[in-house]
Amino acid sequence: MVDLLLTHSYFLKFDPKQLKSGTPYAPLAPLYAASLLQTNNYKLGFYDNMFSNHAAQIKEYLLLHKPKLFVIYDDGFNYLTKMCLTNMREAAFEMISIAKEVGCKIVISSSDSTDHSLEYLQKGADFIILGEAEQTLLELSHFLIRGEGKIDSIDGLAWLNNGELVKSKNRNNLKNLDELPLPAWDLIDLKPYQEMWIKHKGYFSINMVTTRGCPFKCNWCAKPIYGNRYNSRSPENVIEEIRLLCQKFHIHHIWFADDIFGLKPGWVKEFALLVQKHGLNIKFKIQSRVDLLLEDDSIKDLALAGCEEVWVGAESGSQKILDSMDKGTKIEQIEEASKLLKVHGIHPCFFLQFGYPGENFEDIQSTIHMVKRLMPFDIGISVSYPLPGTKFYENVKSQLNQKQNWTDSDELLVMFHSTFPAGFYKQLQRLLHYQFRKWKALELLENHFDWKQWFLVTMRQMQIWFTKLRMRRYATGQF
Repeated sequence: MVDLLLTHSYFLKFDPKQLKSGTPYAPLAPLYAASLLQTNNYKLGFYDNMFSNHAAQIKEYLLLHKPKLFVIYDDGFNYLTKMCLTNMREAAFEMISIAKEVGCKIVISSSDSTDHSLEYLQKGADFIILGEAEQTLLELSHFLIRGEGKIDSIDGLAWLNNGELVKSKNRNNLKNLDELPLPAWDLIDLKPYQEMWIKHKGYFSINMVTTRGCPFKCNWCAKPIYGNRYNSRSPENVIEEIRLLCQKFHIHHIWFADDIFGLKPGWVKEFALLVQKHGLNIKFKIQSRVDLLLEDDSIKDLALAGCEEVWVGAESGSQKILDSMDKGTKIEQIEEASKLLKVHGIHPCFFLQFGYPGENFEDIQSTIHMVKRLMPFDIGISVSYPLPGTKFYENVKSQLNQKQNWTDSDELLVMFHSTFPAGFYKQLQRLLHYQFRKWKALELLENHFDWKQWFLVTMRQMQIWFTKLRMRRYATGQF
């Protein structure tokens, strides 16, 4: 028997796009919570649903270990869980039902349960953790398992009292992140992650975080767990974890899953010096903002530390749209940062977003031209997605129907009144990907003729023609 069984509700097989990419990252947030519980002498089980075929697989594990608490604790550091996909919600509901049958108390911590607390509680959950969850879960475990404290004295909780939703006061976010023990990597089997990465990419990447939260106010960005605050681990603490991961898993690549990496002045420089001091031979990718990258020697320091890839929220090639999003960046900054990253041997990558209210065909063309002009290393394309808690959601809420979340990460459905029909944007996403791959192949052909690249250009051009035809049909109402 165990005191608590932790799991999460992200199933790779329920998200075809991510399954095809073959680049899964382990659920980091629950491993932090597990580590804190371990240091307080709780006996834990951890069930990783990443490679499960269906939610019911957990039943056998529950019956075997008979936990007092069953905790669905999603990885709030991973953008896929922030999207609140309905495939994963239904899986969570099924696990709640199974745990109820087994007789467990059920606790949920996720972006989706934060947005839909009443629905999760009505499905059978006993408590929803709101906000940063480690300390809340620890105090709740003290109450439910050890009989310590009082339930209404625990901050950051929601539960039902005689059918009515009750919430305790908000929990303050942890400011000194170095106080937390390092994630409990011993609880998870990384072998299937490693095998899938090597099969699809030829190397293995592991995830880490150095910060929590984001102080910027892009009006479409939901922050249900860590909020608009920004707290950072010390460079020394991060280096300690990297050294442990290198020793234990022989890693060579890290994805720093921070919303914003290295915002604190001087942090990246100190980190780079420590990487050099300890002789750490690692490569990593991060997420940042173009305006931050242009401050001081940020890009130079990132290169010194081993950064090989920076994803920035370029979003649009139209300044009008960036301003509407409250993005706070300029097209000129996207251009300057992209060029400077390339100078220092770092790959710039763009997150792009289509369909924002007010975007017209000229704005779309501006985004496509920006990509062709700057030629980033890679692009990720989405359409505007209204999530509760954002200004954008409030602006379009009256336009939303019963469907308010995507089924999986590739659905790309515009759920509000947009300039063009929803099908148009799905084709637009494909079009830009085809064009981008064609441009990449042409770059290679400029330096050396290769029949394979020539065939690829020809194939992409045919795909572009057919996709443009479908876009016209959607735009003119022929579908």
